[in-house]
Amino acid sequence: QVQFVESGGGLVQPGGSLRLSCAASRSTDTAVMSWYRQAPGKQRELVAGIFSSGGTHYADSVQGRFTISRDSAKNTLYLQMDSLKPEDTAVYYCNGAIGGKILASWGQGTQVTVSS
Repeated sequence: QVQFVESGGGLVQPGGSLRLSCAASRSTDTAVMSWYRQAPGKQRELVAGIFSSGGTHYADSVQGRFTISRDSAKNTLYLQMDSLKPEDTAVYYCNGAIGGKILASWGQGTQVTVSS
């Protein structure tokens, strides 16, 4: 089973930027790769996804501020987060799916805190 390790989170002021990384233990070229987040007291939600074709989709709340990308040579998924808002505070997770089936158990995620 593939494993994912998220990194790059931290504390940032409103309006700031962070770049998250998700390293996979093997190739995920044929999978839809996605970033999710879970804020305290809330359910995990889909933030952004990227298809094997390179097509992307975003939650309305992050459209225009976040950019998802993937580096197949490095088996790594990225999330560039700009113009961060306090409501972006959450633990961010990555995962993949093929045919609607999630590839891996959820990892520990990486904490993003947006606060002044």
